[in-house]
Amino acid sequence: MLSLALHTLRSRKGAFAGAFAALLCAAALITACGVLLETGLRGHVAPERYAGAPIVVGADQQLHWTKHKKHKVKTKSKPLTERAWLAADVADRIAHVPGVTKVVPEVTFPAQTAHGKAQGHAWASAALTPFTLATGREPRADGEVVADARAGARPGDTITVLATAAPRTYRVVGVTAQTTPRQANLFFTEQEARRLAGRPGQVAAIGVFPASAAPAVRAALRGTPAELYTGRDRGSLEFADASKARVTLVSMGGALGGTSLLVAILVVVGTFTLTIEQRRRELALLRAVAATPRQVRKMIGREALLVGSGAGLVGAAGGLFVARWLRSLFVGHGVMPPNLGLVLSPFPMAAGLAATMLAAWAAARLSARSTVRIRPAEALAEAAIERRRPPVARTLAGLVVLAGHVTLLAVLRALDVEAAATPVTFLAVVLGAFAVALLGPVPARAATAVLAVPLRLSRVSGHLAAANGRAGTRRLASIITPLTLAVGMTCTILFAPATVADAATRQAREGVRAEHVLAGRVPGAAELGRLPGVRAVTAMVPTSIRVGEGKYAAQGVTPAGLTRTIDPGVRAGSLDRLGAGDVAVSTTAAGHMHARLGTELNVTLGDGTPLRARVAAIYGRGLGFGDVLLPYGVVAAHVDDPLPRQVLVAGGSADELRRAVARYPGVRMSPAAQAAGQRNSTEVNLVIMGLIIAFTAIAVVNTLAMATAERSREFALLRLVGTTKRQIRGMLRLETLSVTLTGVVLGTAIAVGTLSAYGAGMTGSARPAFPPLAYLGVVVGVAVLALLATAVPGRLALTVHPPEALGARED
Repeated sequence: MLSLALHTLRSRKGAFAGAFAALLCAAALITACGVLLETGLRGHVAPERYAGAPIVVGADQQLHWTKHKKHKVKTKSKPLTERAWLAADVADRIAHVPGVTKVVPEVTFPAQTAHGKAQGHAWASAALTPFTLATGREPRADGEVVADARAGARPGDTITVLATAAPRTYRVVGVTAQTTPRQANLFFTEQEARRLAGRPGQVAAIGVFPASAAPAVRAALRGTPAELYTGRDRGSLEFADASKARVTLVSMGGALGGTSLLVAILVVVGTFTLTIEQRRRELALLRAVAATPRQVRKMIGREALLVGSGAGLVGAAGGLFVARWLRSLFVGHGVMPPNLGLVLSPFPMAAGLAATMLAAWAAARLSARSTVRIRPAEALAEAAIERRRPPVARTLAGLVVLAGHVTLLAVLRALDVEAAATPVTFLAVVLGAFAVALLGPVPARAATAVLAVPLRLSRVSGHLAAANGRAGTRRLASIITPLTLAVGMTCTILFAPATVADAATRQAREGVRAEHVLAGRVPGAAELGRLPGVRAVTAMVPTSIRVGEGKYAAQGVTPAGLTRTIDPGVRAGSLDRLGAGDVAVSTTAAGHMHARLGTELNVTLGDGTPLRARVAAIYGRGLGFGDVLLPYGVVAAHVDDPLPRQVLVAGGSADELRRAVARYPGVRMSPAAQAAGQRNSTEVNLVIMGLIIAFTAIAVVNTLAMATAERSREFALLRLVGTTKRQIRGMLRLETLSVTLTGVVLGTAIAVGTLSAYGAGMTGSARPAFPPLAYLGVVVGVAVLALLATAVPGRLALTVHPPEALGARED
């Protein structure tokens, strides 16, 4: 059977080209996801600012839990969302350790100039890189600064710096000879740097020299919250977002890889189904000459393994380039630090190859089940006449999968956390498409019956299209499946974020009472309250907190006059007295926290600081204002950047406000408040899931091209009985539009049902966001792809002379 499988592949290259292309894309996607996953698990960020310090001491940047379950003790860790700082006296303790020759404390804070973002430090910590002066001298007064080489400044220039307080103009007294690849740096006096950092009595890190002192320093710090960072671990302390990026890569790689594998199986099953459908006469002849079902299954399985191995090898190698391309996108969107390199090993490629071969073998065996079970005496008759009824087992399997799809929709309505809802959403779409694949002949026959009447308005082409639809429902079903998947998956990927974004924007718009909104890093919010006519000013700074193991989006808000600027839809309690020991929580967060009015919560702030807080209010507009509201002063003291991202101003003149903030770089008047839940861009998620869309588009093109290319004998017969080429092309267009319409209707139904369930859980409303122009673009895009995929092979098939086409072998 192996030799027969090889001969079949050589003689029917066109029939297996579509399966090869689908499997190649699947291998590339799975390999790329594996590289991302492995990078998240094993990747390291190279240090830049701390590259010259052999030992760096800093606070533990992980939050730890200990769970007792029966006789087991399990410890879990999650990266902090803000930088944890150390007490400054730790540096004095380290200085007395034997063998330590130099201790360099470090403070760091965000800064912004006309040239862009930078990080501020004290000049004494320049030795950690080390930075040296190219020109000028070190700063000696609080109004002086040393700029790094990328700033383009010269000694004597003045620059305005917006750090963590009101902007101030400094005189450049020196320029460094070095710069760091990822960040610009500004160096101030020790006193000024500590003032701008806003962390009295604390340091961000401590550089220790020499490297040989590491064991003694580690022993001296035992029992304290300080951690020792050496080698590549120094980068994880310097770049606080590195750990978050690694967690993101793990979740993205796992979710995208799993979705890719499910989509690949569905696409490959459809492709092999069409391939075997085109070989029915050949397989029937094998059964008629006494080939056993087991032999036929072995032959088909080996064909699939041969195709899968070849596609898997090429696709796995291509997956490395896809991974590099994804990395560049992540770096460009700030999801991944540029100095976090990809971890390349044979494991992702092996996983992509193995998954591809397994998917090919399983798809081929499933697709051939009904064919190999035919009795030899019935084989040729079965090949000549298509079954009108699908196999009972296939119908039952389709109903089971459909029930699974409905069950997932019910589960999705109960999920209100994005991390849990997103994978269920895409799994529901895939199951819906699986149900269409299994029950395909039923909707194909129904669509043919409904569309037969309008098709017959075209006397020749339409009549032929309707007749072909009635005679080839199994072929139509194989084509409808990828179209349904393409429409359903594309609409879900595009409109799921839009559904939440629209709800969040609506809640923010309905809940803002202030007449004016300032956006950007806004200093001097208190000064705005003294402008004429201003009734209340609310500064808002975003962060995230944890209650137990649950992570929640939170905002620090100015308590005074809060109800004059926002209305988050308070259901219980009041926001009038939001004190230092109080929090307000959304109804969704309260459900997860098992909290009621007056409940005492153990809150962990973004930098790991514990806080005991009482629930003072419960509100309904959690998407618009975040899961938790805390007093601004509590949050600002525990975030990397304490400046508010937006300020709401009730009353006052817009012109007065514009003049007041004109000296603040990057601050602008905004027409509406930004929803708290929409601070993270969805562009990366759309790009990543766009690979799935591209994969399904390739499947559509493959399937339609294969289905059209194999009809040369049919076209030749039509031409011999007097049908013109133009009429046959018209028939193809009408057939394609009919099948596309069916796929669009089914895919839209799956997407609407899934998005309604997703919206009901995430936003409380079952109304999904379906932007008309975007949806029209999806439909037009699918239709154009389908028409091109049939037009090109159709024209090629019509170039064959009719007698040659009828006399040609089926291969």
